Amino acid sequence: MKRESVVQKVWELCHILRGDGVSYHQYISELTYLLFLKIAEENGTENLLPSGCRWNDLVKHQDDGLLEFYQLALTHLGTSAQSETIRSIYTFPTTVFSHSENLRAVIDGIDDIAWDDVSSDRFGEVYEGLVEKISQDVRSGAGQYFTPRAVVNTIVRVMKPKIGERIQDPAVGSGGFLVAADRFVRSSYSAADYSKNPPKYHGAEIEKNTRRICLMSTFLNDLDAEILYGDALTDDGKALPQADLILANPPFGSKAGSRRDARSDLPYPSANKQLLFLQHIYTKLDENGRAAVVLPDSVLFDSGVGKLVRHDLLERCRLHTILRLPTGIFSSTGVKTNVLFFNGNRGEGNQDIWFYDLRTNMPSFGKTNVITDKHFEEFEKLFGEDHLGGSERKELGEDGRWRKLTHEQITERAGNLDWTWLRDESGDPEDDMTDPDEIAAAIMGHLRAALDEIETLSEELEDAPVSEATE
Repeated sequence: MKRESVVQKVWELCHILRGDGVSYHQYISELTYLLFLKIAEENGTENLLPSGCRWNDLVKHQDDGLLEFYQLALTHLGTSAQSETIRSIYTFPTTVFSHSENLRAVIDGIDDIAWDDVSSDRFGEVYEGLVEKISQDVRSGAGQYFTPRAVVNTIVRVMKPKIGERIQDPAVGSGGFLVAADRFVRSSYSAADYSKNPPKYHGAEIEKNTRRICLMSTFLNDLDAEILYGDALTDDGKALPQADLILANPPFGSKAGSRRDARSDLPYPSANKQLLFLQHIYTKLDENGRAAVVLPDSVLFDSGVGKLVRHDLLERCRLHTILRLPTGIFSSTGVKTNVLFFNGNRGEGNQDIWFYDLRTNMPSFGKTNVITDKHFEEFEKLFGEDHLGGSERKELGEDGRWRKLTHEQITERAGNLDWTWLRDESGDPEDDMTDPDEIAAAIMGHLRAALDEIETLSEELEDAPVSEATE
């Protein structure tokens, strides 16, 4: 059975969950509990689970009292499973089922799938496909937390992760970057070489249920991973080690809502999450390491702290490439984004920055027009084979998407990296939207972006000295 078929069958069970009053964003957490037990039975890891809390115990339990038994089993798994990762997956579990009948229907539905046709090395892909399915549904609001597969794929392909490297994502989410990086490494080396010197993966996730998803995904894909439950922008982040490769898509918005003290070891305090994550990344990057990070346009042109952080980045690192992403690829957000590629070792002499504009005169992407690997083929070819950005490069001219911003031009622009040269003749891509869900998501995205700007400004004013704030 193809992965897509299994994913679709599991996805259809969500209709039963909806009948129990479960919202879209709760689907994946509840299915994580159940799918893990079933997959453990199929791939031979049931010995890591406490007796009496395994898949067959659920299947054979009588309908009367099934929900109560399930709740107790979840709690026992969180305290007594042999594997620390499995205990973490079931830490403080809360089921959203309220009726044994609906729980029984989902259990039977999972059990009826022809799992024998899914090879043991593809269980991770099935789960990853389910996570992607959730993220593509604009009604779930989850799309803002998941990086589109095509974006992840192109970043991983040009960064070329290797065996033995320390690979980190400080805003790990569901673990998409780490899983894709590991898949690339396994395809680039023999199984023997991989087993002798596998990559070591590190991540941090502040949201409990999202970390649960990440733990299951990295476990099923057999990654040597440590996923910290915490906020990389607080002292939690100090536990993350130096890295050879950092891949990240930090969450959009300000730090509003967090009352924990921000880290004191970052050079420039700010209420802006992106600026703090960027500082974490370039300070945690090994001297010979490299990074690719998705950031909003504002990071390229903001004054004040934003300008100081950009200057610090250019002084410490070699920022060699900026990929300007098209609009609409992150559901429920109106933020325009870029991928910044840089190395921990700045090197000698003045540095130029290469830009690839995949936004101007491009359609708006979304559920009805999904961005694919094909859209990034030209960028990857022009980026070149050198994962440090050192391949020989040639401009495509004023009408092309690939151009170079020289050091002299950067100086003339006072460090403003928000550079465009193509004439936009497409109008606003959102004008072409017809799907009601996408239109609603775009409106909500613009509102969130505006609120984030207000919250960031408010926090910065609160933190400023009285004399400075009132001048």
